[in-house]
Amino acid sequence: MRALRGAERAKRQELGCLAVALALTAATACSSHMTHDPAAPAEYKVRLETTKGDVLLLVHRDWAPVGADHFYKLVQIGFYDGNRFFRALRGFVVQWGMNGDPTVNKRWSDVTLEDDPSKVSNKTGTITFAKSSEPNSRSTQLFVNLGDNSRLDSQGFAPFGEVIQGMDNLASVYMDYGEGPPGGSGPDQAAIAAQGNAYLNQNFSKLDYIKTARIVQ
Repeated sequence: MRALRGAERAKRQELGCLAVALALTAATACSSHMTHDPAAPAEYKVRLETTKGDVLLLVHRDWAPVGADHFYKLVQIGFYDGNRFFRALRGFVVQWGMNGDPTVNKRWSDVTLEDDPSKVSNKTGTITFAKSSEPNSRSTQLFVNLGDNSRLDSQGFAPFGEVIQGMDNLASVYMDYGEGPPGGSGPDQAAIAAQGNAYLNQNFSKLDYIKTARIVQ
């Protein structure tokens, strides 16, 4: 029973950290307008060339069409090139989606998405847009679930794709910096938004990152 209570406390703490991190996500982006992107293909693949090796994503538009359409657009314009995995927590998530150029980051983080209904569970290997507790607050940040995070389903986190190759590469990115402020001493999202990769290179130089993200034809 003691071990069970400890596990439950750990899960509550983890969810608390997630809520704080996603509140910070919203705080770094003063949303100005909601986007309506052209429809992406019904299915498409994206190859992430990372410092740990390639990761191949398969996007299913029918899982979450608004998210799938916006991801397609952001990949096409190269938004995710050079993105650091600034939030990587063992057994939980690997998160990215803040451009290293503050001007570019602000331009796109100010654009928000209409919520998709959750049709697929946040199981290991699924990719999902980050959001705050506010409706229609998704923007550019994403995470891949490193464990069964199905408890996020009821909170509006709608997976739109899955890792089909290279999950071991993604799970091996540098994770020792831990959670960001105020819950930890890891990368600060507000500082990333203001200073970009210059801040991360100076203070968190061991972070792994995406070299390029490209649609696979």
